[in-house]
Amino acid sequence: MIPELRSRIAGNAEETPEQLALLGCDTKPGLNGCAEATTPEERAQLLAWGQNPQPFPAACVHELFEQQVAKTPDAIAVVFEDASMCYAELNRRANQLAHYLREMGVKPDSRVAICLERSFEMVVAPLAVFKAGGAYVPLDPTYPAERLSFMLKDSTPIALLTQQHLEELFLDIDDKLPVIDLSAKTLAWHKLSESNPDPDVVGLNPSHLAYVIYTSGSTGAPKGVLIEHRGLGNRLVWMQSAFGLKSNSIVLQRTAFGFDVSVWELFAPLLTGARVVMIRHGGERDPAYLIGVMLRNKVSMVNFVPTAMQLILDEPDISKCTSLEHVLCGGEAMSAALARRFKESLPNAILHNMYGPTEATIDVTSWPCASPVANNEVVPIGRPNANAVIYILDPYGEPVPQGAVGELYIGGVQVARGYLRRPELTEDKFLADPFSSEPGARMYRTGDIGRWLADGNIEFLGRSDFQFKIRGFRIELGEIEASLKACPGVRDAVVTVREDTSGDKRLIAYYTSNRKADPPLAKRLRALISKTLPEFMVPAAYVLLDAMPLTAHGKLDRRALPAPTVENIATTAEYIAARTPLERELAAIWRESLELERVGIDENFFDIGGHSLSAMRMVVRIRSVLGIDVPIACLFQNPTIETLAMAMDGMRSSIQNDGDLLRLLEEIEAMPASNAEGN
Repeated sequence: MIPELRSRIAGNAEETPEQLALLGCDTKPGLNGCAEATTPEERAQLLAWGQNPQPFPAACVHELFEQQVAKTPDAIAVVFEDASMCYAELNRRANQLAHYLREMGVKPDSRVAICLERSFEMVVAPLAVFKAGGAYVPLDPTYPAERLSFMLKDSTPIALLTQQHLEELFLDIDDKLPVIDLSAKTLAWHKLSESNPDPDVVGLNPSHLAYVIYTSGSTGAPKGVLIEHRGLGNRLVWMQSAFGLKSNSIVLQRTAFGFDVSVWELFAPLLTGARVVMIRHGGERDPAYLIGVMLRNKVSMVNFVPTAMQLILDEPDISKCTSLEHVLCGGEAMSAALARRFKESLPNAILHNMYGPTEATIDVTSWPCASPVANNEVVPIGRPNANAVIYILDPYGEPVPQGAVGELYIGGVQVARGYLRRPELTEDKFLADPFSSEPGARMYRTGDIGRWLADGNIEFLGRSDFQFKIRGFRIELGEIEASLKACPGVRDAVVTVREDTSGDKRLIAYYTSNRKADPPLAKRLRALISKTLPEFMVPAAYVLLDAMPLTAHGKLDRRALPAPTVENIATTAEYIAARTPLERELAAIWRESLELERVGIDENFFDIGGHSLSAMRMVVRIRSVLGIDVPIACLFQNPTIETLAMAMDGMRSSIQNDGDLLRLLEEIEAMPASNAEGN
């Protein structure tokens, strides 16, 4: 039994009747209506479904990599732009940096922060940290400087590895923290030993930390998740077997460095002699570019979140990507329509629906979609991967029967150590595993809701709290609300997720002000919270309310919060209508993409709800409707209809001039030789 589960449900004043129903209870006070207890035979079946014991090596990731280097030293390990690096060279460079880090004091469980854009250094650096015995802390260079500063202070690294052009992000850090520029031409460690550090001297074992990744936190600050080598090694070795990774496999690295999917994209191929193809910085925003990279490099494996895969499938050349064998999809619920469309576009590839939180080392279940999916068919998250354990429990901590709804708990070797410097939160989320005979076994309480299907697969049904996944990013609404409440002039704030169009979730901020005459408006609020929150956590719309709607019991009534409209969105922008045919075409595309009733030509795309994914959708739509291939960078540089139209007019003129020149050259080539020479 797990009595604290019952007290958590009973004491959560924010729990709605719908959420309680999902957990198998009708009401809070007595927790009535919970699923009936299972028989011993049913209980045994449920526990068997939730386990998948498999042998796995008791070696750390870099040791498995070193074994591969010995087998295929001259094979290409990494491709970036027009350059490549073989296994032996990657190992040599990582070894030299590892020896340097050892001299700086890096040892098991110490941390090294890494903030890099995609480059060979983005592979060398974490390998070097592993070899030195430390754990790496990936910092996404697209994050606000204040958020990066918090992560640095919280993780207390031995050193920061970065590139010179990114050092301005860290101007206010402790002067005592060594900052190492990996892009410098003269590198201090280039004269150090190229040999593998002695594992006996390093003293690293699979129970030591491999990396620390920060996720959104409900209290207003991100939290660091502590992942050990044994969990990471198990995840990568399982992947070799499950997807048949081999020396001729080619994996696309497109996930941002600060997210855990990037870990397998970087290291799973390098344990099998396969090749990692890294896209350019910002390339993940451009579907046409991604298709081009996959075609040129004959990529066989790639990962997308469902919303991004929708855009990839919109590309006309997607059907040419016949080299694709496995496409992994996770981070959001997958619809049957998307799975069906995938099979229509890529009939020879296998789509895998993946599930797992950062706290369980990337993912812990998978489901291969090997055949077409019917309209009403459930797309499950599958069964446990090797050595992962899944429980679906009621609020009393007991397994729910097949078909009944409960909360997902994760056990097994991939469960994280806990949260860095957050002992109370660690104690709350990482519990003793009462079903395991292994001493010290723990399980992670996910907050996710699901049920066992009749065939032993799991159906994901949503969340029991206010954590969400939007465009694959994990978001705690409490962290956004805390940032808004810290803004001058804001008295109270609530953030919700709306999905007015299927698959397109948007964050909406509602707030009240203590400045009746001069309340803070959307543009200022967006600017303020963008200093601390990454782009994917910044709300799309800001609705100013006189007061928050309350229930009869005085609690916030989320269902009474109004939908954002032109009238209630807090903005001071004076509406300026489109004037030219091109501006009118763009305005129509913007309204459709952003789901707005009207858009002025001087309104900033990102101030009125645009984000990186909707920008991708925008350029695809522009190309489809207007026949102009607008680079996504052009939209970021020209974020208003007025400036974008001017830029596109310039593109049209260039295309027209190029066409005139081409026709002239064709005419000259068609002339008789004497006439051509005479002219």
